[in-house]
Amino acid sequence: MVSQVRGVQLARLLGQWHALPGRRRSPDYAALAGAVRGLLADGRLPLGVRLPAERDLAEALRISRTTVTAAYRELRDSGHLASRRGAGSWTMLPGTHRVAPNGLWIPLDDRDMLDLGVAALAAPPELLPAARAAAEDLPRYLNGAGYHPIGIIELREAIAQRYTERGLPTSPDQIMVTNGTQHALDLVLRLALAPGGGVLVESPSYPNALAALAARRARITTHGLAADADGWDADLLLGTLRQVRPRVGYLIPDFQNPTGHLMPAELRERLVATAHAVGTDLVIDESFVDLPLDGTDLPPPTASFDRHSRVVSIGGMSKPFWGGLRIGWIRSSAPQVQRLAAARVGVDMSSPVLDQLVAVHLLDVAPAIVAARRAQLAVQRDALLGALAARLPEWRVTRPRGGVTLWAELDGPISSALARAAEEVGVRLAPGPRFGLDGTLERFLRLPFTLPVADLVEAVGRIAAVRYDLDRAGQPRWREPSVIA
Repeated sequence: MVSQVRGVQLARLLGQWHALPGRRRSPDYAALAGAVRGLLADGRLPLGVRLPAERDLAEALRISRTTVTAAYRELRDSGHLASRRGAGSWTMLPGTHRVAPNGLWIPLDDRDMLDLGVAALAAPPELLPAARAAAEDLPRYLNGAGYHPIGIIELREAIAQRYTERGLPTSPDQIMVTNGTQHALDLVLRLALAPGGGVLVESPSYPNALAALAARRARITTHGLAADADGWDADLLLGTLRQVRPRVGYLIPDFQNPTGHLMPAELRERLVATAHAVGTDLVIDESFVDLPLDGTDLPPPTASFDRHSRVVSIGGMSKPFWGGLRIGWIRSSAPQVQRLAAARVGVDMSSPVLDQLVAVHLLDVAPAIVAARRAQLAVQRDALLGALAARLPEWRVTRPRGGVTLWAELDGPISSALARAAEEVGVRLAPGPRFGLDGTLERFLRLPFTLPVADLVEAVGRIAAVRYDLDRAGQPRWREPSVIA
């Protein structure tokens, strides 16, 4: 069944949509069509939604029906609206767009785009030798069926050893290999969370985790994070746990995405104890645990305080190594791993053997790779901070002690408008509302420092220019969409 937005609802979303005055003025129908495309780009108007009838929208906006008719016609011509007589009109995408790794719909010819929407590094030079070595190892697996629901033993041993070295004794039987961290989260939610179950998450939080929770129809409660270095308010976080008693808590204590906060050891211990007391299972995302900067000491793993199998840790190769290597993992109790394996059979059976062998060889040389990554990220972070201080001094940015992202507090609730304007000058941004619920966080912007220094400085220069233009124009200009789907 296709959902429908009423005229008054769409009018509220459109806000001040009218064409700009003066020489830059365009017809009202074109401005209205552009505003609808902007809502698609912002993710505030989903795909496949039936728009209101022309008369309904005209009455809600207090404009002529002719203007709405012309706007709908322009949206159909640009491929953003499909109409069928007697059935109405619903939102869609033009055929010249594709899905990017960050979930955005983007034009096919965007190769020169400076993409700050994806917080991931390019592959390290060690990847090719690891792939060649993995191919040489593959023949000893070819006589079997190739299905390893919890992962090949070499990789599980390597991952378990990494946890043990961090002070959390772990056996290979406590490890399941997955197709990335997102896949790990999906499997855990399938087992731990019934549809409609309660979940506590941080705000802001990782957009794809929020999408996974939405797919489970979870009832989400948020705990707001401070924009400064303090991050979690311990009393509020633990108080929310006691009051709401959610079935699952999803948190990112190690260089939280997107804020970069690092949860102290004392709060980790209290968090685990409170979760046990109220019957909440904790899913701890450790995607960035390998990337402390400036010699930052890491607290003990959150699971090291667990005595009742309440903590499930998930992680993967994407951030310290390469996003194209879809290897992640789950660390839990051995019985829980077996239950996860049983649930996995209905999803994808197992991870590719060749990819797992590549991961084994990369983990063999992980210290050298990670050290180089940390040095690279520290330089790029400082370059991005310097460029922001020089070009956008009104923005508040806390220097993160690890991870790959800055969380910038802007000088106004302009995040989505700025993202739309920036794409016109070749910079893709992930606006604040992508990291929250219900269109909040418009004063914030996530800025990863994973691009080369020259690209980061150039991107900030372009952002600063369009930020200035937003003030001069009086209101944002709508762009062709990079639609959030």
